[in-house]
Amino acid sequence: MRFGYIGSMKVKPGHRAEVAAALVDGSEGLRAAGCDLYVVTESATDEDTIWVTEVWKSKEHHDASLQLPEVAAAISKMMPLLTGEFTQQQTRVLGGLGL
Repeated sequence: MRFGYIGSMKVKPGHRAEVAAALVDGSEGLRAAGCDLYVVTESATDEDTIWVTEVWKSKEHHDASLQLPEVAAAISKMMPLLTGEFTQQQTRVLGGLGL
């Protein structure tokens, strides 16, 4: 069964566009790593929140992706721009449009 991950992160004021761009730019190699869906969105109600929705072939694929050099570089670039407030939800993906 596919693995889903939905997470939010709070950015320091004025840095949402920069963090969102880094997240999108860092997604180039994810398909080859087993990612079926990777969507970065901005909250419509909070100027400092970004949401990321992911679907992976498995949890193992997701976990391994965190070791990719481009992912590690994107994370280290973004960390100083984040407040440290995160939410996350792991899911079992049943299907849907776009998969």
